[in-house]
Amino acid sequence: MSEKELVQEAKTRESMKAEKKDKPKKEAAPKRWVRVRMLPIWLRILLVILFLAASLALGAMIGYGVIGDGNPADVFKKETWQHIVDIVMKK
Repeated sequence: MSEKELVQEAKTRESMKAEKKDKPKKEAAPKRWVRVRMLPIWLRILLVILFLAASLALGAMIGYGVIGDGNPADVFKKETWQHIVDIVMKK
């Protein structure tokens, strides 16, 4: 590069620095973390309740049918639960 080009480049750099100083600086707002939820909270609560009910039913079926040597479908009959309540209350 020639001396003339170096002087022009130096002037250009100085003018760019001056422009940066002259511009009012925007105050940097604190960045907020935005979380995009895949499932809304109400749906999560509903799913937890459904999973709890399903696990309760499955556990009762396994307990009554496999461990207790009964028919797993009998767990959903009212007579089975009435019999269990009678045993517990000793009627």
